[in-house]
Amino acid sequence: MSKVSVIGVGNVGATCAGLIAINEVADEVVLLDVKEGIAEGKALDMKQASCLLSIDTKIKGVTGDYSKTAGSDVVVITSGIPRKPGMTREELIGVNAGIVKDVTSNVLKYSPNAILVIISNPMDTMTYLVQKTSGLPKNRIIGLGGALDSSRFKTYLSIALGGANLHDIEASVIGGHGDTTMIPLIRYATYKGIPVSEFLSEDILNKVAADTMVGGATLTKLLGTSAWYAPGAAGAYLVEAVLRDQKKVLPCSVYLEGEYGHKDICIGVPVVLGRSGWEKVVDYKLNAAEQALFNKSAEAVRSTNKVLDAVL
Repeated sequence: MSKVSVIGVGNVGATCAGLIAINEVADEVVLLDVKEGIAEGKALDMKQASCLLSIDTKIKGVTGDYSKTAGSDVVVITSGIPRKPGMTREELIGVNAGIVKDVTSNVLKYSPNAILVIISNPMDTMTYLVQKTSGLPKNRIIGLGGALDSSRFKTYLSIALGGANLHDIEASVIGGHGDTTMIPLIRYATYKGIPVSEFLSEDILNKVAADTMVGGATLTKLLGTSAWYAPGAAGAYLVEAVLRDQKKVLPCSVYLEGEYGHKDICIGVPVVLGRSGWEKVVDYKLNAAEQALFNKSAEAVRSTNKVLDAVL
């Protein structure tokens, strides 16, 4: 029997939990939120949908009762607040750091062997916080970012290629999960196994990369709020790769100890995902220009991490 708990069931958390249940990735899915009734309501809605979709996944929603998450194999943490008018970036990080730290402590009280998937923002910094405060082995802490950013990279490539089948495109984004820190790896992007540079001009590829980097902001402008379908799907995709021991290579924010020339930082790099969490970092052998971009991205992530000094 496998069990996944999702902490924080706003749009992203609920979408992630729903897809895990619909695809029967786990035998049981628990939704937990601090807002009274929201998790119970969304769980009930999902149960009613499961009647129509012939789904056997057990679905439960609870308000703040972490004991119901006991024995979870994977816990997805989306908790945190959005930035409010007049709130500085540092204040936002401070508030969310306190929330994520408290959530992590409560989760591990009941599921000490769980693998943690961090979606809370700023994601790389929150993943680093969990790494530094949880006491867990590094392979059991995975920050979501690269999988989502790579899906956006593939989408923009598909559009540039005249509507090419998304499943024929391979593309990865590494680095920090932010508009100015992510690095779409154009050199490694392929269409049907052929480098995309064989089909698209340098100018078009640079525009694709630029569009990818502001992909989240673009959706926020269109929707009036943050996206949720793709982020939720990316979380469910990652959880499935872990629970089903798929050995998929996905860019994730993980703790580095010298890989890609950096240590004591959580940042997006390609890793092999399996039942024990992330198993190893894959070396993409960056060229000088790509490494320079990665170094710059890491510097920006470290700068954000400094705000955590007060809670570490």
